[in-house]
Amino acid sequence: MSDHSKPAADATLMTDDEALEFAEQVFDVARKGDALMLGRLLEKGLTPNLRNHKGDTLLMLASYHGHLDSVRVLLDFKADPEIRNDNGQSPIAGAAFKGDLPVVKLLVENGADVEGASADGRTALMMAAMFNRTAIVDYLLSKGANPHAQDANGVTPLAAAQTMGAVDTAEQLSKLNG
Repeated sequence: MSDHSKPAADATLMTDDEALEFAEQVFDVARKGDALMLGRLLEKGLTPNLRNHKGDTLLMLASYHGHLDSVRVLLDFKADPEIRNDNGQSPIAGAAFKGDLPVVKLLVENGADVEGASADGRTALMMAAMFNRTAIVDYLLSKGANPHAQDANGVTPLAAAQTMGAVDTAEQLSKLNG
């Protein structure tokens, strides 16, 4: 049997290198926030919970980079807002770190746990407090985030804010303790 007898469909299969290159392009689409392209890929069967070599999902990348429309498309296709990357970080923590309140709200509205902590116990509230994200602190508290939660080192959101010199969020949180 010669190579010419293989089915023609084999010619359309990707090599491993081509598949890896395609996957990298898909992750770039999420990083850059091309919601239209993400929607097209998802309609054609792309898994919404695809993960890269660091465990980042498409949703993690879109959330971290503040691409609200892409986050919405991924959530519409049932991307899981609770999948952590290899460092244990969640999409809501990434959005809180970056200070993106609309993305934080959309994630919470679609099932992200406001208390969802990373492997080291840091919550989205702690991330927001550390980086002086007052609006996100207010929002997360309004959704039930625990201002007294502690990370693996026993650090609370207030202590994290104070350590980082985040004056506004430290003041916000200290009012809850007083």
